[in-house]
Amino acid sequence: MDPQPEPAASRPTAPTGAPVPNTPAYTALVGDWPTKAADAVDTLVTVLRDKTVRPATLIARAIIFGLIVFAAAVTTITLLAIALIRILTVYAFDGRVWLSDLVVGLVFVALGILAWWQRNEPTPQASR
Repeated sequence: MDPQPEPAASRPTAPTGAPVPNTPAYTALVGDWPTKAADAVDTLVTVLRDKTVRPATLIARAIIFGLIVFAAAVTTITLLAIALIRILTVYAFDGRVWLSDLVVGLVFVALGILAWWQRNEPTPQASR
């Protein structure tokens, strides 16, 4: 059986005539909208964070880590080239720096040609 609502005269009221909070009459009039509103705001904030902050964070991390890797690679290649020139100058070419520079330059040119041959050419797109 469904409980019958209390008659209006037996409901507790505030001095202004409004229902007192935390009573069945107050809940019946006000409903659960404060909780629903808070849940809606929470859901909105979560969706906005997922759509904006997380992708921005991932992009920023990729850029920063890319810059760090690039700087480390340039430093490593430069130091290896200097070391190779020094080793060739002292041990292989008896103080002829120009010959060491030529050999290291040819190595870099050969690596550049190899990279050029390995590239993927873009496919021609159909003209409109």
